[in-house]
Amino acid sequence: MQVRNITRALLCMLILAIPFSSFSQRPARDKEKEKQWKSMENGPWDFAPDWYYYFLHNKYSGAEMYWKWAGFNSGFRVRFKEKDSDVKRIMPTRVTAEETQRQKVKKVETECKYIEELYKEELVREADRSVDLTYASYKDEFDRMQDCITDGLLYCMKKSNGKLKYQVDELSRQNEILCSGIAYIHKTGVGYGLENAKRQQAYEEAKTKMQKLVNQTAHLCAVAATHY
Repeated sequence: MQVRNITRALLCMLILAIPFSSFSQRPARDKEKEKQWKSMENGPWDFAPDWYYYFLHNKYSGAEMYWKWAGFNSGFRVRFKEKDSDVKRIMPTRVTAEETQRQKVKKVETECKYIEELYKEELVREADRSVDLTYASYKDEFDRMQDCITDGLLYCMKKSNGKLKYQVDELSRQNEILCSGIAYIHKTGVGYGLENAKRQQAYEEAKTKMQKLVNQTAHLCAVAATHY
């Protein structure tokens, strides 16, 4: 009899233990907390149980009571309005952070694009500096004026029997400086390159100065022809 009672007690304990062990192994899913989390994130603004939030957390949830007509199921219901809540979602903060990050990325992309454009522009300039495309347009004019200066100064020295040497040497010195400047402008390669637009401007200035030397040489030739 005693053994039978012990057996029954063990069976009862086993039966009672089965549901609890099964429940402990089954994953829990809390619908109420799920709704609360979604409301705080970017889900629908909803809470449960609704009447609990209406009476105890009205300001928090923005709960309001309204009448819903549904035949025999008509009655008062509870709905939640986010605009009536005294708390805000945490999602706007995240959205702001994401927007800030997007702005940073956009700024970096803009700067990279600007640097890339500068790099491409510098490549074009480097290619432009590597070849003198404008000297050919001035070469014949420079050669013609140099012949005039050289022949004129030689004429002055012969005609004056060397008495105009000081004036001839001064004009020769100015001409050598001018020719050295033109040669420097015409140079290409590392450290010497100029864009062709700047070269053209420099050649125009050199042409003006050389024409002035031609006029001075012609004037000196007139002096030599008149006085010697």
